[in-house]
Amino acid sequence: MTAVPVPYRVVDRWPESPDTVTLRLEPVGEPLPAFVPGQFAMVWAFGRGEIPVSVSAIPTTGGLAHTVRAVGAVSQALHAARTGDVLGLRGPYGTGWELEKAEGRDVLVVAGGIGLAPLRPLIRDAVADPGRFGRVNVLIGARTPADLIAKRETRTWRTTYTGVTVDRPDGPWAGHIGVVTTLLAAAHFTPHTTSAFICGPEPMIRTSARDLAHRGVPGDRIRVSLERNMRCATGHCGHCQLGPVLLCRDGPVVGWDRAESLLYTREL
Repeated sequence: MTAVPVPYRVVDRWPESPDTVTLRLEPVGEPLPAFVPGQFAMVWAFGRGEIPVSVSAIPTTGGLAHTVRAVGAVSQALHAARTGDVLGLRGPYGTGWELEKAEGRDVLVVAGGIGLAPLRPLIRDAVADPGRFGRVNVLIGARTPADLIAKRETRTWRTTYTGVTVDRPDGPWAGHIGVVTTLLAAAHFTPHTTSAFICGPEPMIRTSARDLAHRGVPGDRIRVSLERNMRCATGHCGHCQLGPVLLCRDGPVVGWDRAESLLYTREL
């Protein structure tokens, strides 16, 4: 990894939702070390600052890409980036999903909103080699149909089951309505031989992980991606501290057996 931003050029850009875009990037010179699914980079918009953004694709699954939602000054600047613009990246940082530890097991992915983006490389790897895993289930939730990302790609995944639900339907929506955990009844998995991967808003992570644990999925087989205010990404500033865990260093992906007590402690 490097603490100095490395220039990367935007070579492709496509909208995911009204406030979210995916940027595919290529190095201007020497590239950063290889990312693994679940890790993140500090992405620099020159003149504005930098923010942590998980990789939503890696070279083995479509080229290095980051999916950005415009919610603050830096993310708005990244959202406005056009093909040919140069951004700064440093990394890779953090822990990965460790899909390789799920070989021979059923795979269950639970994504909420833009939380699907960091799970994209994992899903692509899981469906690329169906003989490597058991049944693959992908459960996707969003606030409204407009907030769903990867709409076309979702329909191409050859999974055992892919379910999509929204909290509030609008327009001609004819799909499922409800929180993402209501899709569990339609999924095909054997709890004690399942590896689960969850990313999304923190309340959704807590509810989904808790429900899976109650169904018998082992806590150390439930991997969740957590978010805190990351500044240095090197474990020195302490802004991303969650109890004894520094998420930039010990996360963002951690086992539910470690995360559960931290997420249910109000002071943290």
